[in-house]
Amino acid sequence: MKGNFKVKKPADKTVKVKVENGTFWATLQWATGFASKYAGQFYRAQVFVDQEVIRLSDPLTPMRTKTLIRSGETGTTFGSGQVQYNSPYGRYQYYGKVMVGKAPKKLTNRNLTYEGAPQRGALWFERMKAANLESIRKGAEDYATGKNK
Repeated sequence: MKGNFKVKKPADKTVKVKVENGTFWATLQWATGFASKYAGQFYRAQVFVDQEVIRLSDPLTPMRTKTLIRSGETGTTFGSGQVQYNSPYGRYQYYGKVMVGKAPKKLTNRNLTYEGAPQRGALWFERMKAANLESIRKGAEDYATGKNK
């Protein structure tokens, strides 16, 4: 596994349970090998999610020279759970508002216009997530449960 991806065994928990004839205490204990057994599967699930976010965002991301799209691929450590677009203008493009003046530029309420396919534009991650959340969740579940290795 790459990076600092670690799974810690959850803490055991003792609970008081009330039943018809009184109460009793129960201790929920996690298996000793839980973390080591599932860390790889959880890591692969996170890599899958990160890769899918980049892949499915591609057709929605503004593109003139593909620099912004590539910055998402190079700026992301797959498996970290953080997708980052490292372009100097990435934030500006993401929120889609015109900025004017000399540095520091001032934000306006005017929307940017985007080149390329009509689906390319602002808030590409939010739009991608709205369209693909369930398929990403299902794919991650398959990796996390070991169905997809």
